[in-house]
Amino acid sequence: MLPVVAAALAVACCWMSQVTTIVGLYIGFSCVRSLGQGALTILSAWIVGEWFSRKRGLATALSGLGGGLSVMTIPILNGWLIQQYGWEIAWQVVAAFVAAALILPGWFIVRNRPEDIGHHPDGIDPADEDYSKTEDHQPQKSFILADEHSWTVTEVLKHPTFWKLVSVPTVSALVGTGLVFHCIALLGTHGISENWAVGMISFQALFATLLTFPAGWATDRYPSRYLLSIAMLALSSASILALIMPAHWMSVVYAMLLGINGAIFRSTGTVVWINYFGRLHQGAVRGVAWSIMIIGSALGPIPLALSVDYYQSYTPALVMFILLPLVAAVAVWSAHPPQQHA
Repeated sequence: MLPVVAAALAVACCWMSQVTTIVGLYIGFSCVRSLGQGALTILSAWIVGEWFSRKRGLATALSGLGGGLSVMTIPILNGWLIQQYGWEIAWQVVAAFVAAALILPGWFIVRNRPEDIGHHPDGIDPADEDYSKTEDHQPQKSFILADEHSWTVTEVLKHPTFWKLVSVPTVSALVGTGLVFHCIALLGTHGISENWAVGMISFQALFATLLTFPAGWATDRYPSRYLLSIAMLALSSASILALIMPAHWMSVVYAMLLGINGAIFRSTGTVVWINYFGRLHQGAVRGVAWSIMIIGSALGPIPLALSVDYYQSYTPALVMFILLPLVAAVAVWSAHPPQQHA
């Protein structure tokens, strides 16, 4: 799937370089979005989940580091390419980069599961018995084989734990997208300049990137439900600051809180599905959760827009943005790992 999706994304980028109609733009943008941030994101998380177990959170954090760095660097590179060579050439360069970075490595280097080459997750050789011993020499298997302890999508959808967990990425996407989409106007109501507001978006991405490794480390050591609850509390606190903003410098704290939410979401929020429901169907389970999250992201800007249109104020929507993460925090706090089915 990795080289196939990568090739399709490269073709979509080439398509965008030749767009001349609004219909062509819609088609191209939809393909770029769904193949890039949709399919490739799920694929990368799936691969890490298959190959790592003991330090899955840290491995996921390392993988997610590219997302944070890209937010800070790729727009600048794209802007330079557009200024120097035009947007058509810029799209073609991006297409070439995607092809070179993903198609051949994906075909010749990546393997689906460690079991395919006679290993267990973390590169453990099944013939090496030391993997099953803890410091007190008691047997303990720290990973889940691909064909054991795995829930099907049908089973997952029937279990309340899934819906408690999915409330976190859904609320995070809804509230986070809404706050970022309206960032300039929202912070502008508190007298914060447009340049400063845009700078806070970059600072948020930077802070989330710096916290990705600590969040991954914590993911390997503490229950996911606690960390996800912290992410929701950070998001609710950010919404409170967006509502009251007692001083301009508090916008930095606002960006830091959003960064905390983003860092935990990239690490804990990515591995929680395989940790709770197993490896065999993790792609399908994650795909359902991702689809629900995307719906939340699409709806995110609407409450703030309607609030301004009907009440001439962001306050009603921000009150909702304060409450929604609190509800999700309570829900996910009670999301204990489910008992494996017989």
